[in-house]
Amino acid sequence: MKQTVHFGAGNIGRGFIGALFSQSGYHVTFVDIAEQIINKLNEEKSYQVKLAMEDEETMTIENVSGLNNINQEDEVVTAIQNATYLTTAIGPNILPRIAPLIARGISERLAGTSEKLYVIACENQIGATDILKKHVVENLDEETKGKLEGRVYFFNSAVDRIVPIQDQDSLDVLVEPYYEWVVETKDDIPPVTGMKMVEDLAPFIERKLFTVNTGHAVIAYLGYLEGKSTIDQTLADEEVANQVRETLKETGAYLVKEYGLDKEEHLTYINKNIERFKNPYLNDSVTRVGRAPIRKLGPEDRLVRPATQAQRAGLSYTNLAKAIAAALLFDDPEDEQAMEIQEMIQGNGPAYVLKNVSELDEDSEITKEVIRHYETLKIK
Repeated sequence: MKQTVHFGAGNIGRGFIGALFSQSGYHVTFVDIAEQIINKLNEEKSYQVKLAMEDEETMTIENVSGLNNINQEDEVVTAIQNATYLTTAIGPNILPRIAPLIARGISERLAGTSEKLYVIACENQIGATDILKKHVVENLDEETKGKLEGRVYFFNSAVDRIVPIQDQDSLDVLVEPYYEWVVETKDDIPPVTGMKMVEDLAPFIERKLFTVNTGHAVIAYLGYLEGKSTIDQTLADEEVANQVRETLKETGAYLVKEYGLDKEEHLTYINKNIERFKNPYLNDSVTRVGRAPIRKLGPEDRLVRPATQAQRAGLSYTNLAKAIAAALLFDDPEDEQAMEIQEMIQGNGPAYVLKNVSELDEDSEITKEVIRHYETLKIK
């Protein structure tokens, strides 16, 4: 049986990428530090993926096992040696941590086989596989680097599927019915169910990040300020729903101008995604979607990058500025990054956060617009 190694045995890994490989006839070796999940995978050897819809259709995912990348490094290396694909869904910030082990696996693989390996980081990050490749290559010796060409391939990708917080005592995963996995390659690679291959990923990943991820974040932060618990409850408020749509029209204007997208088709895409977010069977919390605001306020992420790109293109960004302001007011006490931002604001003010987290100059027009919205939202 064909083999794949997937770093990240969490809900996205099990409910999306790993499930597609299993359905394509691969044995999936999940690699993670979550010992409880790894043990369950090895004991139960299967789990259910449930679709968030009225009749809750289910699929059984089989041919799975797990390895702990802390105390089973040798086994992980062996799995990499025998795999066709190596994928991740572990969070972009974790990629540097797993790179040394992947590099070791690639080194030993190249010493023993000429079979091709395809590496794809399935993260919500532009150029995530490029980032992973950089850290992997840094951990290879010169001789091994010289063997990479034509034998180990690194492809960027865009992934899209909503997976809410789950019962941690079960391997079963609830996911939305819709998904998209787009991989950038001109090569003829082994087929995987649900994988779409394109020669230029940029329009796909920016369209996804600046519509799905931006929209999701805007709903979460505005919903949190309104005291809402879930994403669908938030969108039931027509005022918030309209604010989300107007924000996505701003990101859409940039995407249409940058990539020549059809304006009406993109508006349809915006509305389709707003309807996805309304799915009540997901029961997705605003705190889950809004979590880790430092990452979400990064200069290349879903709120700040479309704002700076819109400004450079001479387009409106006032609704994006309001969304950024709402993110600054996200003070969930259970979220470590939210608390870190609040401490920065208390000590130095919101402009300090925008400068140090979002890399926006304190006297920039975007910063001024964000602060204006921040002061208005703060007193609501």
